[in-house]
Amino acid sequence: MLQILRTRLHQGHRTTRFPLELPTLPDRYRGRPGIDPSRCPEDCRACVESCPTQAISVDGGLELDLGRCLFCTECVDACPEGAVRYTHDHRLAASRRADLVLSGGELKLAQRMADDLHRILGRALHLREVCAGSCNACDLDTNVLNTVGWDLSRFGIQFVASPRHADGLVVTGAISRNMHAALLSTYEAVPKPRIVIAVGACAISGGPFAGSPEVNNGVEGVLPVDLYVPGCPPHPLTILDGLLRLIGRMPPVAG
Repeated sequence: MLQILRTRLHQGHRTTRFPLELPTLPDRYRGRPGIDPSRCPEDCRACVESCPTQAISVDGGLELDLGRCLFCTECVDACPEGAVRYTHDHRLAASRRADLVLSGGELKLAQRMADDLHRILGRALHLREVCAGSCNACDLDTNVLNTVGWDLSRFGIQFVASPRHADGLVVTGAISRNMHAALLSTYEAVPKPRIVIAVGACAISGGPFAGSPEVNNGVEGVLPVDLYVPGCPPHPLTILDGLLRLIGRMPPVAG
């Protein structure tokens, strides 16, 4: 026991200070893509042809849909002019699906939930996660938020086992045909008012499975979505950033 106490004292405080301080991210971290339409030749479609999920369009100007993007770098490698690149910006979550489409300007980040919802859910948010046909990568990065390094509960946000104890759903996966009814039943079991958070490219657009008759191409069209967190999978920092913006707990120092 004495050795355990010595080890604990030696380790010190292990929880990240985010959002008061940004954690150090590795050099290979792929954050929000940056695009420069001015560097895109009119007759070049290399990035469009390289993208496995049709996330890029050049018809009418260069656009990149973060909701479809797998962060695979195929477009970066294919572009001869460097019009597409990856930044270290972890801030990706948005309140509207249309806000995930980049066209060279700043990404419109997620806003605080409506006042009527915030009065009820803003101080303590309980969420039920539903894996609706994912590869489990998004689920694993969501679960990381419960570890000592992130300590999600310090913000009043917790994952619960029953939808009847929840204020909303966190949905991952492309909504497979076999999970469609289960997702609807889980949503109906959540007391009103309730929210829905789509985590990952599959939950937003179907990801690499989009167009398959076995999936619904994401949660939109099945349930109303209050927060979109793109990525494949999104980093725990990106997920936490979106959640804090949703409940209005993001301090100015963190952007």
